[in-house]
Amino acid sequence: MRVVLLFLFLTLFVPLYAEDGSRLWLSPAGEIALNASTLEIARSELAIIPLENSVIGTVGDERLYQYIPTNELQTLAEEEFLVRMVGTTLVVAGGSDRAVLYGVYRVVRDYAAGKMLGRYNLREKPSYALRLLNHWDNLDGSVERGYAGRSIWWEGDTLRTALYQAYARANASVGINGVVLNNVNASPQVLDSLHLDKVRRIADVLRPYGMRVYLSIHFSSPMILGGLSTADPLDSCVCRWWKEKVAEIYQLIPDFGGFLVKANSEGVPGPQDYGRTHADGANMLADALSPYGGVVMWRAFVYSPSEVDRAKQAYAEFVPLDGMFRRNVIVQVKNGPIDFQPREPFNPLFGAMRHTAVMPEFQITQEYLGFSNHLVFLAPLFEECLRSDTYVAGSGSTVARVTDGTLFGQDYTAIAGVANVGLDTNWCGHPFAQANWYAFGRLAWCDTLSSAQIADEWIRLTFSSDDRCVKPLSQLMMLSREAVVHYMMPMGLHHLFAFGHHYGPEPWGYIEGMRPDWMPVYYHRADSVGVGFDRTASGSNAVSQYAEPLRSLYSDINRCPITLLLWFHHVPWRYRLVTGRMLWEELCLFYQQGVDEVREMIELWQSVAPYIDSERFGQVEERLRIQLHDAVWWKDACLLYFQTFSQMPFPEGVEPSIYALEELKKIKLDMKQHN
Repeated sequence: MRVVLLFLFLTLFVPLYAEDGSRLWLSPAGEIALNASTLEIARSELAIIPLENSVIGTVGDERLYQYIPTNELQTLAEEEFLVRMVGTTLVVAGGSDRAVLYGVYRVVRDYAAGKMLGRYNLREKPSYALRLLNHWDNLDGSVERGYAGRSIWWEGDTLRTALYQAYARANASVGINGVVLNNVNASPQVLDSLHLDKVRRIADVLRPYGMRVYLSIHFSSPMILGGLSTADPLDSCVCRWWKEKVAEIYQLIPDFGGFLVKANSEGVPGPQDYGRTHADGANMLADALSPYGGVVMWRAFVYSPSEVDRAKQAYAEFVPLDGMFRRNVIVQVKNGPIDFQPREPFNPLFGAMRHTAVMPEFQITQEYLGFSNHLVFLAPLFEECLRSDTYVAGSGSTVARVTDGTLFGQDYTAIAGVANVGLDTNWCGHPFAQANWYAFGRLAWCDTLSSAQIADEWIRLTFSSDDRCVKPLSQLMMLSREAVVHYMMPMGLHHLFAFGHHYGPEPWGYIEGMRPDWMPVYYHRADSVGVGFDRTASGSNAVSQYAEPLRSLYSDINRCPITLLLWFHHVPWRYRLVTGRMLWEELCLFYQQGVDEVREMIELWQSVAPYIDSERFGQVEERLRIQLHDAVWWKDACLLYFQTFSQMPFPEGVEPSIYALEELKKIKLDMKQHN
């Protein structure tokens, strides 16, 4: 025991590696051979813990039955593991090799976070069967909405084996078991023989860590690659082309996961180009993949130029198709009905399609949250969505329960996160952006975890287990998401970003002839009367897509949560809220609160300086200064612009603007400075 305690003390207080962020939340590991099996990797990972004895294996390993009752072992599901300390022997049993690996990583995580392993007794299985990262990486090495450098997959012809192994290790440590290697705005060339061979080699590296590879496909590939005159999903030649292409893929990669598809959205081609439905397109691909166990993840992010409220379009297109999709089709739905905003109500498609597998899609990369400059811990956003009650099957029908198989028993359950990974040394650009990758993996594995628990884990694994460091950093992280909502778009405001990028504010944005739903004025609808998008029965009636009692709650201006008020209502500037303040006053105070919260984040970060290495401390401090600048920029730009409609002064407690509105309107960012 003294040896264990001494090793733990040294692990907690002596830096054993360069603090450049490259190790993520992981403990140092010895060299693992490229051809190592999953169980060999598990044994290597477990070797960092000074145990007297350990036994790991699957249910077919007879040694396990000396320690664990037969009925417990033989009821383990494929990805379920059991960990127990029997005397001085640590036992890790799993329903498969990768389940054993997940169990070992659970033990290593607990140990590295300072937990003692005595009386260890736990059993876990994942909430979702498929837990994927979606990379928006392009074949030219660029990354759409990527803020951490070039693509780890497609930058040049190099096969970065050691990097892929480190990537796979990080994902396996939190239970992520799949990766889509390319952008949803897919190039057809990803399916040519040259690129498929690289996909094969990547898959070989990831496989021992329990990860399958998937590809985004371009719906017109049969025309572009195959020379056909059509991509009509009901055309027999098109169906044959896809079946032959799928067979080619599985010949190279026997455990290939399947396809992710973006179709008939933002100008991308799809089945509607031929008078067909989303179900027709998805089912054609599903039939090709079904013999091999592959799946189709068909994105529900669809909207087109229309007089219909953009927030309603996906629901209107997909709900009538419920029950028409093949069993191996999963409809992938963004967490909110618009597009990864700092705060949105949950997407009403969750729960509305009881006879179709539906999977949540979250964005880990911070497209609308300050890129890699702003510190924003996203677990509270993910948790807020997963715990939202849809009421579709009565109280308690949370987004998590209607998607993880608890309520509707789907054949496939899945969850996806848009990856924030690039070639930057620290993988994610901002040192704290790593926490969002970690948080997604942990919630994909267990969708009932709390954000506070995840923050505590990540801090202890990444920085220190000293409570004098953990407590203020946890406070900082838990404050950060609300701060960004407050200084960007409080009270349900959304999509106020400058056109052409999603970094800075431009609430006045309007370009003649451009699609209205790409312009901020479409969303805030400010005028001399008030501000906000009326989505009640007197407006777009988007509230009708929510079940009761939410429909009535959101429709009532006096009961609608203040956090979503301007999402559902056009509220007069002088309207008196339940807080006792007028809307204008409340809006101003929220923007000021956001600025003040960033200042508090800076103070909290400075308070932990003695516990953080100088390199990462300096990186975070510099970015927090940028974040404070940007928070003031957002506050001034939005309030000065809205003031031209309200014609009311800032209330007491709101700082005077630093900038003039006309000067702010002249700002045009060089986005190279922010990518």
